Amino acid sequence: MSLTHSPDMHKSLIARIPLQTGRELADWFSRIDSGPSFLRSDERVNWLADEHGICDRYAAALVHEWELLRRRRLAGA
Repeated sequence: MSLTHSPDMHKSLIARIPLQTGRELADWFSRIDSGPSFLRSDERVNWLADEHGICDRYAAALVHEWELLRRRRLAGA
């Protein structure tokens, strides 16, 4: 399943996640970090949605944001 969002939609989803899920972004990122290793983003999205019972749109937004932050960390920014 491939879900893509406009930058504005992504920001809106990310902003709503703590309220909708009861968990802060840092907690979700920690869960992704400690979860299984996947080669593809959609596998990680499906795992996150299934394992933690969240909407696939929130899962996709979380994974996308996690990947952006991970790339920045790896680039040393």
